[in-house]
Amino acid sequence: MHAAGMTPSAMSNKFDVIVIGAGAMGSATCWQLARRGVRVLGLDRFEIPNARGSSHGLSRMIRLAYYEHPHYVPLLRRAYEVWRELEQTCGQKLLHITGGLYMGLADDELVAGSLRAAREHHLPHEIVDRGMLADRYPQFEVPDDHIGLFEPSAGFLEPENCIAAFADQSLRNGAEIHGHEPVESWEADESGARVKTSRGEYRASTLIFCGGAWSEKLVCDLGIKLLVTRQVMGWVWPREPAMFEMGRLPVWAIDRPDGSLYYGFPMHRPGVGFKLAHHARGRATDPDQVERGVLPGDEDSFRDCLRQFIPQANGPTLAMRTCLYTNSPDSHFIVDRHPKHARVLIACGFSGHGFKFAGVIGQVMAELATRGKTDLPIEFLSLGRFR
Repeated sequence: MHAAGMTPSAMSNKFDVIVIGAGAMGSATCWQLARRGVRVLGLDRFEIPNARGSSHGLSRMIRLAYYEHPHYVPLLRRAYEVWRELEQTCGQKLLHITGGLYMGLADDELVAGSLRAAREHHLPHEIVDRGMLADRYPQFEVPDDHIGLFEPSAGFLEPENCIAAFADQSLRNGAEIHGHEPVESWEADESGARVKTSRGEYRASTLIFCGGAWSEKLVCDLGIKLLVTRQVMGWVWPREPAMFEMGRLPVWAIDRPDGSLYYGFPMHRPGVGFKLAHHARGRATDPDQVERGVLPGDEDSFRDCLRQFIPQANGPTLAMRTCLYTNSPDSHFIVDRHPKHARVLIACGFSGHGFKFAGVIGQVMAELATRGKTDLPIEFLSLGRFR
């Protein structure tokens, strides 16, 4: 069998690597493989890029002082390098450095964890006391017991443009990428893998799953549970818009007592209004049945932040969008070889904080597929931690 519209030939359905999912991680993996001269096929059930998964909404934060765990910092250093390589290759600005301001109690996870990572990896940073917060960042009205940590290297990425650039450069380097072609089944053994889709059947030596919210439907025997949740992003028009423009405002986050946080971005183009969201696990959902329209309570998820902490931005709502988190049991990524199939690799469970790593995850997956190993430190992301 062959894909519809393709000229049949003996080699038309044979590849070195097949990547299932061409969102952030999958498109980056295709690029990293194609630039190494690997014959790669990328498959996605939707258009590329799309607004169905976890990588849309005009902006995604990137930062080095990683409160989630200091082990991420070496991967992030390489991620910054890869984003700049992609910018240079495609001739497009994708990474915007604005600085990052993280606010909360001194011993809260956000501030204390960011400070721990900054000190352990000798990252430039500054502690901003309550008085300095009021002077430098009058946009925020946080409690008197809050402090800030400022990180000059933080900023944001443009997710749709990043994925489009990965896909474009993949294709220009000889990759084959198919949108609107969902995978129906797959199998793998010691000789390789076979994938059946709605259009045909393909074979490869190695199979890589970057399925995002569909990961558990695609790969159901990992021995862990992935929880997909519905998340809401909001855009408002501030009462004092000049205060929130890029150049006057960094990317920012405010810790909450329940361990969640509010976060947001300066106003920039493209995009309309001031974007913010609540980083906490939303409602559990099925990615094929998620309600993408506005539900009761959606606006409250970010409006409470404006009322409490950013009153000068508490203007009319312009837009709300839904994205998906694919949460691992411990909220850390899963990057590993399949426990039952040596020729199958997986990258999933990015738990709402993965986009910034896309370029370096693509490199990791390409190296595992071509060399059988990577020198990048990914041991702490293996499935073995759950056993």
